[in-house]
Amino acid sequence: SQAAKMKLKHNINPVLLQFINFIVLVYSLVTYIPWYILSGSKQAIAKAKQVKARPVNNKPGGAYRSVNSLHCLASVLYPGCDTLDKVFKYAKTKYKDKKLLGTREILKEEDEIQPSGKVFKKVILGKYTWLSYEDVYIKAVNFGNGLAVLGQQPKTNIAIFCETRAEWMIAAQACFMCNYQLVTLYATLGGPAIVHGLNETEVTTIITSKELMQTKLKEIVSQVPLLRHIITVDGKPTTWSEFPKGVIVHTMASVQAMGAKADTGNKQPSRPVPSDIAVIMYTSGSTGIPKGVMISHCNIIAGITGMAERIPNLGEKDIYIGYLPLAHVLELSAELVCLSHGCRIGYSSPQTLADQSSKIKKGSKGDVTTLKPTLMAAVPEIMDRIYKNVMNKVNEMTSFQRNLFILAYNYKMEQISKGYTTPLCDSLIFRKVRMLLGGKIRVLLCGGAPLSAATQRFMNICFCCPVGQGYGLTESAGAGTITEVWDYTTGRVGAPLVCCEIKLLNWEEGGYYNTDKPYPRGEILIGGQNVTVGYYKNEARTRKDFTVDENGQRWLHTGDIGEFHHDGCLKIIDRKKDLVKLQAGEYVSLGKVEAALKNLPLVDNICAYASSFHSYVIGFVVPNQKELAELARKKGFKGTWEEICNSPEMEKEVLKVLAEAAMAANLEKFEIPVKIRLSPDPWTPETGLVTDAFKLKRKELTAFYQTDIDRMYGKNVK
Repeated sequence: SQAAKMKLKHNINPVLLQFINFIVLVYSLVTYIPWYILSGSKQAIAKAKQVKARPVNNKPGGAYRSVNSLHCLASVLYPGCDTLDKVFKYAKTKYKDKKLLGTREILKEEDEIQPSGKVFKKVILGKYTWLSYEDVYIKAVNFGNGLAVLGQQPKTNIAIFCETRAEWMIAAQACFMCNYQLVTLYATLGGPAIVHGLNETEVTTIITSKELMQTKLKEIVSQVPLLRHIITVDGKPTTWSEFPKGVIVHTMASVQAMGAKADTGNKQPSRPVPSDIAVIMYTSGSTGIPKGVMISHCNIIAGITGMAERIPNLGEKDIYIGYLPLAHVLELSAELVCLSHGCRIGYSSPQTLADQSSKIKKGSKGDVTTLKPTLMAAVPEIMDRIYKNVMNKVNEMTSFQRNLFILAYNYKMEQISKGYTTPLCDSLIFRKVRMLLGGKIRVLLCGGAPLSAATQRFMNICFCCPVGQGYGLTESAGAGTITEVWDYTTGRVGAPLVCCEIKLLNWEEGGYYNTDKPYPRGEILIGGQNVTVGYYKNEARTRKDFTVDENGQRWLHTGDIGEFHHDGCLKIIDRKKDLVKLQAGEYVSLGKVEAALKNLPLVDNICAYASSFHSYVIGFVVPNQKELAELARKKGFKGTWEEICNSPEMEKEVLKVLAEAAMAANLEKFEIPVKIRLSPDPWTPETGLVTDAFKLKRKELTAFYQTDIDRMYGKNVK
């Protein structure tokens, strides 16, 4: 079984193991009945087995809907709240003095010199200080009015290029209220992509931070001729003379002060209607230049209505930690779900998230330890990192501690697969691991890319909470599917949300048909109010990716291949763009190869590559420094990190490990990489080789490693 494959291996004496198993059996029998009566797990087990979505008709390729919205798709969160300004006004009235947005104060900043001579900035942070719903509302109203004083007109574009922080959300709410179209750009986008987004949308105002103004905007401001106003959210920047004439720098506080003084008494503000564009979200895109996705007020509201329905008992007791880019649809949707339900949002960053994070001074507390969130969103890259860090720590334990952890881990895995809980293991063994994320997490939501079964099960076991795996695109306002909290199966993304329906379209080239048995398969199409308006100034691409059926329903063609299981849950099995036909005619799914090898301790990241002019697969691997250094030591190879990575001998050793894992994952012989290139440098969004959600940018990776590709395919390299 899959659970047996994911179990950890121990080295306990067989006789002792028999005795331990007997004790566990006795414990399970003694505790089962009181647990069954008191924990309410009977209902959870029943819910897990229920059918979650059904096709609306019996025709092949018929759309699947959630059983909770079979007759009518949900599109509105609260009656009458059909635009985002109305949703916030409703929440502000209901939760007036409750805390909404929290930020940690910086007590001290210091430079720490590393042994290598590099200087790292370290911070000591204090408590979270909070703004109430009322505070945020007033700040947003004033900011919106202040932007009007600067000349911003309704239904015109304004850009935000800023890290995830409270001011981002305040600025967004101001734009929603005044019907300004918010253009969002990732803080990690490269210069040409930022210039493209700003010029295509013809913005005259950009909202940013002092740091991003200095590091990113300063170099490109002269290439954005229409720019007139730069607003910094975190105080007065140090002025510089390089600014082109006619560009004025303001602080957010000064714009809010203008807005507070402005006489808006006679002027009726222009409120949005549901079909108005709320956000033009530039996707970092795993291919080509970024595209601006036009998302209307009703698109976002439908999306967050669907998402909120999958989180049970969502409300005022919940605390969400916000650290992913707000320019990403997953984070923006998650925060809007929280804001509309009375939850608190505490802001963080990947560099300050945990006690061990890179910017946190040793001995001081990371954000999760201080905030103790109950809800958290993560991309698989972050979960994979946590998984590897914990497993490295387990390997460093004494033999007794390690075996105890492994026994508890394997026992809990068995119990979870039956739908049972393990309160004793949770409090005695996994409590310490759970504290890595603050100790209070009740739902972990994962999206942005596929999560491996091993990592998902690890998070379930060690953090003692369900991991909701979601599937959605910027083009579907982030909404598509989310697994239910009592569904502990792995590798699936759940049933369609109540706001949308999903159907599968035949893809003949890949051999996927919606008549396939036992599971219908095909390209995933998402329909519903959450499906967005299209791409900004790109009618041809909009016509290619979006269609409207005879009933007027709008459908998004995702390019992902899925299959529906008997209970109505979807599994992503392939991607059209990832499929390459080898010289001999076999089709290779690059994503499938990567998924099989990505979770090896030796691999931090991997990109498979194949060419139709050749008969085998090759790969680029970012190795785990600790694991590869240890492998080199065992093989008697000495050298610097670069020398180890550039060594043909070490490439062969790593290939052996990959081949073993590929065989264990049942990959076909032609799918197993035959040659690899070990990369000494990690792939980060800053390098431009992965997106902000850490998805591979195949085009950029191919260009970056072109010389290595030629070498591995035996071409003459000059």
